[in-house]
Amino acid sequence: MFDRLEIRVLPPGPRFAAQLRLWVNGEDMIAGAVRDGGRGPFAADVLPAGGPSLLRATSEARRLELGEPECTGGCCGTLSVVVQRFGGIVQWSDWELPRDVPYTPAPPPPEFHFDAGQYDAEVARAEADRRWQVPG
Repeated sequence: MFDRLEIRVLPPGPRFAAQLRLWVNGEDMIAGAVRDGGRGPFAADVLPAGGPSLLRATSEARRLELGEPECTGGCCGTLSVVVQRFGGIVQWSDWELPRDVPYTPAPPPPEFHFDAGQYDAEVARAEADRRWQVPG
């Protein structure tokens, strides 16, 4: 059985530009791994206009930053995962969590395996949905 990815974009707010939230099997990955919920990456950075999303999975493994604490990743580190495609499977593995000293860190999320077709469709849907963009 494969895990299920859902990508949501939170609209811009008073402190942050529009940001991504990534849900796996109905669970917000950032809220579950970053103290006080943190924030996701900025949508404009991960879903650039006119280019492929950083979420796209290829046969080459690469680390993707998914979130950071409210104090910023430069202070306490980021939530990141290695993304790689193996034929019809997209794997998320080798999680790194923010350093929330002096708080007890949460355990890292498990390794996830997505059906590549479902994963690609969800990424394409997020790339095409530009409602979060603020008109220039």
